[in-house]
Amino acid sequence: MRRHRIAVIPGDGIGKEVVPAGVAILEALARRDGGIRFDFETFDWGSDYYKTHGLMMPEDGRAKLRAFDAIFFGAVGAPDVPDHVTLWGLRLAICQSFDQYANVRPARVLPGIVSPLRDAGAKHIDWIIVRENSEGEYAGQGGRSHVGFPEEVATEVAIFTRTGVTRIMRFAFELAQSRPRRRLTVVTKSNAQRYGLVMWDEIAAEVARDFPSVKWDKMLVDAMTMRMVLKPQSLDTIVATNLHADILSDLAAALVGSLGIAPTANMNPERKFPSMFEPIHGSAFDIMGKGIANPLGAFWSASLMLEHLGEKDAALLLMRAVERVTADPHLHTPDLGGHATTKDVTDAVLAAVNGHNE
Repeated sequence: MRRHRIAVIPGDGIGKEVVPAGVAILEALARRDGGIRFDFETFDWGSDYYKTHGLMMPEDGRAKLRAFDAIFFGAVGAPDVPDHVTLWGLRLAICQSFDQYANVRPARVLPGIVSPLRDAGAKHIDWIIVRENSEGEYAGQGGRSHVGFPEEVATEVAIFTRTGVTRIMRFAFELAQSRPRRRLTVVTKSNAQRYGLVMWDEIAAEVARDFPSVKWDKMLVDAMTMRMVLKPQSLDTIVATNLHADILSDLAAALVGSLGIAPTANMNPERKFPSMFEPIHGSAFDIMGKGIANPLGAFWSASLMLEHLGEKDAALLLMRAVERVTADPHLHTPDLGGHATTKDVTDAVLAAVNGHNE
């Protein structure tokens, strides 16, 4: 019996709807396989916890998570709690303390989903965006002085280290080398950010020498947005800074149909700490409780988690089930232009996992 301990943090908003759906799918996969066992433990951390305790998670929260094989995360953010409090108090607190420096975001058009680029090469979109996830523009360095006065100053310092850039660049080249096209695009803004991102360019060229089979190029981030829209077929694996990849991955999600289907893996590649898997759609309080949240981003994230745990057959089975469901327009949630509910989609994926519509 292959046993995996999974920490479950539904978090805020629709995270509390899609994460339990994802857990149900994982339990169904375990029953079908027979050789997998998941030990789930759910933590009620998030904005509601903050309103009661003044913290997004308890002081010993990270110590509790350390014992798990992976973390299945929902969303963070609430209208009545400042965004920087929710983000830094939970999601980033986990990512940084567990050195989850590689944020991996696949993007491809699933069967039955219509892309805004349907007449401009959307069928060629099969990208993986690698986001540096530990430093850069989200390093948390800076401060505010003379608060409330006309001369108030706020600084936000981007931190780029040779270690941090080298390891994410090597991760991206290794990932590109493992994919059929063996193609990597390095995205920076080194014409204007002439120190940290010039170093990015230099380190990319250094690391590239160790990967002669990978064809690579580099783009400025503003030009990259146009290339993603106008020449999607020219891209495959993409690596960028924390901020740039955060923005580009949301664009990628829109181009493949919806933010609701997009997955994320926050990876500690060396496996010294647990990695965390989450849909990227956020807490979406505007649709919370309506039963219409798209659970596919959570399911795809669960598939990435299974792959990370070494359960490749289960990961493939789950994605086949997802694709079978997306192919039916009657099972599209409102973000995809349909009328299906969270339960409709979850039940259909469960049926596909259990082989009821094979």
